[in-house]
Amino acid sequence: MRLDGRRTSGNIQDRRGMSGKAIGIGGGIVGIIIAAVITLLSGGDMSDVARTVFDNVQNGGLQQQQAHAAVELDAEDQRLFDLSSKVLAGTEDVWTKIFREQGWGEYRAPQMVVYSGAVQTGCGQGTAQTGPFYCSADETVYIDLDFFKSMQSQIGASGDFCYAYVIAHEVGHHVQHLLGTLDQAHAAMSRMSEAEANKISVRLELQADYYAGVWGHVDNQMFGSIEPGDVENAINAASKIGDDYLQKKAYGREMPESFNHGRSEWRVNWLSKGLKTGDPLQGDTFSDSYPPRI
Repeated sequence: MRLDGRRTSGNIQDRRGMSGKAIGIGGGIVGIIIAAVITLLSGGDMSDVARTVFDNVQNGGLQQQQAHAAVELDAEDQRLFDLSSKVLAGTEDVWTKIFREQGWGEYRAPQMVVYSGAVQTGCGQGTAQTGPFYCSADETVYIDLDFFKSMQSQIGASGDFCYAYVIAHEVGHHVQHLLGTLDQAHAAMSRMSEAEANKISVRLELQADYYAGVWGHVDNQMFGSIEPGDVENAINAASKIGDDYLQKKAYGREMPESFNHGRSEWRVNWLSKGLKTGDPLQGDTFSDSYPPRI
């Protein structure tokens, strides 16, 4: 991904030296992997995050203990921070342009907090084990950059555009918040059974994937940012974060009734459509039958 000469965002905060280091104990590596990757690219409020960790504990998995430790940063940590800041700036430029073109008013950019281990948010406490997430209460994306490193080792997904996809997906949830989609969906979910609420969650996640693709398309038009192999890396990541793939990896089987992000195939299709069209109006994942069709 070409980012040389790109501006950095003024809406990013580095709290890596301020966080308590979260230590996972009990359950072994499988529990940690599930807590980390099954909520990858999750958005909305912290209920999804809390439910994922709770489910993992119920299955003998992750327990949390906080310990304060010095955060040691190396050259790769700084590179990833710089990348994140430039990608966030790119989402600001792209969505400002789209909002003006669509007559949606002025785009209000989210904040991004980069932390290590654990962080206090407007939606409660977040930890690195839950992966990147968006909190609508304080309009902020939260991310522990070590997550990018674990993507390669745990699910075989890597590359700067792949990491950019993660950020753009979370910003996609912010776009949903600004347009009222996120709040309406959460209100509906609160009145539903868990199985029906999960279907709404899937619709939200697929739309955020689509918006991430729209960002990639328009960002490339504006800045020539996509290099050979970039799209393939992002598609590979999407294929590795479907509920079916992660559940089979963790439990040896899939449990469709508990899907809250969607199958790998669905995620790949919606991301690909956004990358191809660049049209924010073709990402309606709510009006169609379930699962939402391309």
